[in-house]
Amino acid sequence: MSKLSEILSYNAEFVARKDYESYRTDRYPEKRMVILTCMDTRLIELLPKAMNLRNGDVKIIKNAGAIVSHPFGSVMRSILVAVYTLKAEEVLVIGHHDCGMTGLAPDTVLNQVKAAGIPQATLDILTHAGIDLTHWLTGFPCVSEAVIRSVDLVRRHPLLPQTVRVHGLVIHPETGKLDLLSAGDSQ
Repeated sequence: MSKLSEILSYNAEFVARKDYESYRTDRYPEKRMVILTCMDTRLIELLPKAMNLRNGDVKIIKNAGAIVSHPFGSVMRSILVAVYTLKAEEVLVIGHHDCGMTGLAPDTVLNQVKAAGIPQATLDILTHAGIDLTHWLTGFPCVSEAVIRSVDLVRRHPLLPQTVRVHGLVIHPETGKLDLLSAGDSQ
């Protein structure tokens, strides 16, 4: 049985048992917050538990490294949607120690892309189209600095109201300890 088949089988039982009832909430975050964090699997349950968050308390956006890489990309759009349509009043950018994006070298990823059968001609087309794959696939040297850069980008966004507080934190993926890097109250 494939992983998808296992998931669908379990899901049918989940729905039949009405297990979803304990997770019911509306679309508005109870704590009026949106969190940008890393997609690291160690944070899936740890981060909400370490912050005393339950289903429905916050909106959570995840990507590789908890990075806002472009002021008009999908992450920033999601933050603005959370603020304007879902009543979020605070933004938390939460990176983590031992992040896979720390020191990520683009050559490593590009070699794996080629090993997976993506032809060099495809990479050349992307380069000629103005996509800097080396920059796009580069990680960061320090998680704290990356969080601060993302916090600054969000804070300075021309469409973000000045009333929205933006905070930067780093979580330890083993203990759940949060370190505050930047509090939004000092904006």
